[in-house]
Amino acid sequence: MPIEIQAVAPVRNTDSEPTSLANREIHFGRQVVTHKDRIFFTERLALLLETGNALHTSLEILEDQSDGDALRKVVLALREDVSGGLSFSQALARHPEAFPPSYVSVVDAGEQGGFLHEVLERLRELDEKRQELRSTLFSAFSYPAFLVVFSVAVVTFVLMVVFPKFGDLFTMIWDKLPITTRFLMTVSQMLTQYWHVTLLGIGAAGVGAWRWLSRPEGRATVESWLLRLPLLREIVVVFQLVQFMYVMSLSLGNGVTMLDALRSSREVVGSLAFQRWVQRLETNVAEGRGLAVGFEEADFVPPLITQMVSTGEETGSLAMVMGRMAAFYEREWKTKLTVMAKLVEPVMLVVMGLVVGLIVSSLILPIFKLSTTVR
Repeated sequence: MPIEIQAVAPVRNTDSEPTSLANREIHFGRQVVTHKDRIFFTERLALLLETGNALHTSLEILEDQSDGDALRKVVLALREDVSGGLSFSQALARHPEAFPPSYVSVVDAGEQGGFLHEVLERLRELDEKRQELRSTLFSAFSYPAFLVVFSVAVVTFVLMVVFPKFGDLFTMIWDKLPITTRFLMTVSQMLTQYWHVTLLGIGAAGVGAWRWLSRPEGRATVESWLLRLPLLREIVVVFQLVQFMYVMSLSLGNGVTMLDALRSSREVVGSLAFQRWVQRLETNVAEGRGLAVGFEEADFVPPLITQMVSTGEETGSLAMVMGRMAAFYEREWKTKLTVMAKLVEPVMLVVMGLVVGLIVSSLILPIFKLSTTVR
């Protein structure tokens, strides 16, 4: 039976793993280890180990080089734990807010295999790749978002500053005003007379929306809306698949078992629907059905990925296949995202022009008619 991506009940992570690294990095009122801090830590540690320094010595040097207080405290705790007899991966596991399970699993495999610095280098590349994906996504929609904010600001200014100046005049000829002018005058009066209530209402709505979106039920509902839109569905699906395949490729390529790789990669995908799908993959692997079955059952996975995963599983080259597929679909995703952003920008400009034109015409036409009548 084909599996559809849809809003689902939140996945309860039985391993006490963070659901999304991005969400774990947002803490108000206190400092945390950011994505950039982790890249700095991984890159410097890999370099220190490669040049022959011992792990304990490398951590001491990193503690002195760390800029942020949050990273320095974490490095200090890691050094103390390692000095106390814990393995490096065990020490990292004590800081899930900074080092996700996928990171810890790969470090554990590299530590046991004696190639820790190589693994750290691959982890740095993966972190930079994921950061690049998020930056591309942000850049694509930043300009349309700016246009929306600018349009709202212009409309608010006209309604609260310009329209009230013609309030007395329009009241005298209310019956002769176009319906659009009447509506905008009513909105203008409400905004100017009850602006404090409006601000409180907007603030309350914003806080309510933020609290609702922070809950699994709210996130699942928003995901359901996004995945019903053809263009956004494809962007979201490929974005999650690329991140998932990059982590799986790195984990499997460095000796992490299939089940451990799936468990640790579950937190990489921020979508609750994708987390549920990865959980199904774990069940299939645990029952001996293999990984390819779950890809075949999921109708949102492109056929090429399904076919290549099946081939990779049969030939024992799954890590290489997933890495190649992730790189290929990343290029495809960036191209489609760029095209989509280019299409959205003129549409937003047209909509903004229509809105501003409607407001201006609602203001100018009554004045023009009144001047004609007076003549």
